[in-house]
Amino acid sequence: MVRLQIASSLALSCLAVLVAQPAQAEPRAVIELFTSQGCSSCPPADKLIAEYARDPSVIALSLAVDYWDYLGWKDTLALSGHTSRQRAYAKARGDREVYTPQAVVDGAVHALGSDKAAIEKAIRQTREHSSPLLLPVTIERTGDKLTVSVAASKDEKGQGDVWLCPITRSVPVTISRGENSGHTLTYSNVVRRWIKLGEWTGKAQTFNVPLKDVQSGGIDSAAVIVQSGAVSAPKLMLGAAQIAVQ
Repeated sequence: MVRLQIASSLALSCLAVLVAQPAQAEPRAVIELFTSQGCSSCPPADKLIAEYARDPSVIALSLAVDYWDYLGWKDTLALSGHTSRQRAYAKARGDREVYTPQAVVDGAVHALGSDKAAIEKAIRQTREHSSPLLLPVTIERTGDKLTVSVAASKDEKGQGDVWLCPITRSVPVTISRGENSGHTLTYSNVVRRWIKLGEWTGKAQTFNVPLKDVQSGGIDSAAVIVQSGAVSAPKLMLGAAQIAVQ
């Protein structure tokens, strides 16, 4: 009987811990990798972002750019908007550094996309000096829709754009021309488009998105980011979350 009571107490304690845990933990970093199928220096970075994509504490995104298409191979995953976003980051930072493979960490610091030590340093740097990702964000699948919830700030003040990014978690591509000709490369957490849900102004907000607006063209995941700044000058990531949609 005593053993049974102890076991029951332990079970209840474990249940209480499970109930107390949030559905989605605060990520330690958002990493955007600007990459290209026409870039011979990019495959090591693509492998590294695949490693980060398996890390539940990181939201890792591949953003294919199109400015190397002239080398002989048109990137099949590139969006011109990704090129614009990378250039906007460089302008906002003031260094004007645009290259591939380039990793942008938490919207604030860039590093060579194939250098894990440099990326980890950038993560530490942003967490020590900029306090990113403190805003709780959740994304849940409820029936035929995704529900995105953004918490209020302590003083109900703030500013950020809320973006939903439909993602394909793994895309193999056989490249027949250009610098990577003859290779089949796999790209991880490929962002296929950007959907602006609205603007966060410091108060708690909820957005509902029909699943049919997300589940198309091989989409099997989705990320939500809340980012300060503007499209023309993106800045610090305030909060983020990711969910499987297949």
